[in-house]
Amino acid sequence: MPDVIINGPDGRIEARYHHARVAAAPTALVLHPHPQQGGTMHNKVVYALYQCFVRRGFSTLRFNFRGVGRSQGSFDRGEGELSDAAAALDWMQTYNPNAGSCWVAGFSFGAWIGMQLLMRRPEIESFISVAPPANLYDFTFLAPCPSSGLILQGDQDSVVPVEAVQKLVTKLSHQRDIKIDFRKIPRRRPSFRRPSGRPRNSRRRLYRQSRRRHQQTTDLVPGPRHPLSKCTLNRRRGHAPGRCLRARGWSTAARPGRRSALPAV
Repeated sequence: MPDVIINGPDGRIEARYHHARVAAAPTALVLHPHPQQGGTMHNKVVYALYQCFVRRGFSTLRFNFRGVGRSQGSFDRGEGELSDAAAALDWMQTYNPNAGSCWVAGFSFGAWIGMQLLMRRPEIESFISVAPPANLYDFTFLAPCPSSGLILQGDQDSVVPVEAVQKLVTKLSHQRDIKIDFRKIPRRRPSFRRPSGRPRNSRRRLYRQSRRRHQQTTDLVPGPRHPLSKCTLNRRRGHAPGRCLRARGWSTAARPGRRSALPAV
């Protein structure tokens, strides 16, 4: 996942790019949520979409809109962001001139920009829109919609109601030769605030894995075990603190003229 810098219409654009090993692999462009509401290319859903395309053999690009991260410029109410997306697509096509197909995916504000890009670039074959803000932005430009695609929406989203997205899906589905796969995510709203994409207990899980690997190493290699492991067990068993110090090899005897390292028990 190398870092790349793209020459955009308002300066440099910070991006992450994965190049597929297969010749003539399809390409995918992933767009992040609203820049003024914390949206970046490190957003949880953006990262999940990016990895989904990568696992399926796509040459995939995600980037920061102008004014986000190391991308130059400032927020331009959608017009400049659309120009950034077009510049990113041009850059990706330069490195993939024989790509079999092209997809665009976006989350929230990025879905709105992606649909506009879909109307302007006939080489885009299909799209994925996650929580398109049909109640906040105008989608009437999709007349007619040039491609079929997938729309995902949480049924408990407090920002974008399901009814607004359902109305958009019904409007697009009535168009000729257009098929919209609309899927509701039950009992969940797409509040993707964790940029790393890891679950909440990731630190605890990583700690347990590291302890397990250390335990396996100490079982194979002769010698004393890690001193903190026995100390931790003693504390959990309610033993005196002297056992912890002795487990570390410290002396608990008081030296002449000095107080003991341990309180009297």
